[in-house]
Amino acid sequence: MKRLVGVINALGAAGLLVSALVAFLTVAPNRLVSGAPLFLLQGGVWADVTALGFAALTLMPRRVASFATLAVAPAVLWALLLAAGQGARTHLLHATQATRVGFGAGFFLLAAIAALALMEALRLRRAQPLLRGAMAAAALAGFALIGGMGALHDLSLAHEFDVHRAAFHAAVARHLLLVALTLMGAAAFGVPLGIAAWRRPGLRPPIFGVLNVVQTVPSVALFGLLITPLTAAGLSGIGVVPAVIALVLYALLPTVRGLVAGLDGVAAAPLEAAVGMGMSPLQVFMRIHVPLAAPALLAALRVVVVQAVGLAVVAALIGAGGLGDFVFQGLGQYAVDLVLLGALPATFLALAADGLISLAATTVQSRAA
Repeated sequence: MKRLVGVINALGAAGLLVSALVAFLTVAPNRLVSGAPLFLLQGGVWADVTALGFAALTLMPRRVASFATLAVAPAVLWALLLAAGQGARTHLLHATQATRVGFGAGFFLLAAIAALALMEALRLRRAQPLLRGAMAAAALAGFALIGGMGALHDLSLAHEFDVHRAAFHAAVARHLLLVALTLMGAAAFGVPLGIAAWRRPGLRPPIFGVLNVVQTVPSVALFGLLITPLTAAGLSGIGVVPAVIALVLYALLPTVRGLVAGLDGVAAAPLEAAVGMGMSPLQVFMRIHVPLAAPALLAALRVVVVQAVGLAVVAALIGAGGLGDFVFQGLGQYAVDLVLLGALPATFLALAADGLISLAATTVQSRAA
């Protein structure tokens, strides 16, 4: 326990070090030019609050560190956003209209350090799923409130969002559609394959062999390999169809492997009791196998969803749309904030899906126990 509390103190010290040495914001004459660094300690009141928060994490006594961090770490995350908005507003007062103030590497490092400190505190306190969910909801509510107040309006990322607002909403909807279609395809093909491999172990080597080979093919290469057969079949080699096919192919291995592992892990005693009660094979499968294998199935679902969210970004290369459009447009224009407009929401979607599914898995395990 003491070692984990020591990690919180070390994270606070790392935050102070990053504050002094790594650029918190960057100021550039326009959106296409690399910016000059601005450090957190050059900021205003909210920057000072952020630094004090990291100092508190560094110096707080071990006996109260885990509890106090539950309040300090979210406050630091909120103060980071407010400090970024305040810094942008200050440096744009006497700047030209084309000047852009964007996030530096220090902002993301400090946010990661504060989040890690919060995670350590939750683990040390052995927080129940309800508390973990409440902390995540409180953090997100704070972010939404800060954004809704217009505190971030002067940042260049906000400018990019204002310019591409309609396209952004359409990209998020398309990204979610790609992920939803991937899950449907993985369920339609992966579940029968998994059940077949579970019931007949002799089928496992060929099934897993093929799926392992698919998993090793780079995503861009797989998108390209699908163009010829789809065109020969009268379908478009670019767009949503090949993207979903490729994403489903990648999702099959974790789906099938998770299903087999979960069903294999069901103990014999409840199965024998179910048979003794006169349940049919279908009833045994649905009422015994599936509920007891639920934690492993949720773990597989977690991998599939997070993987699909990430690979859907790459699918923009073949015209599938989604948040990847902004990433590749930004790379082509050397516009970092346009890249972030696609990359950050995709990251948040993956983290949100991971957190929700992890929360569901923890709840299922606690109920089963």
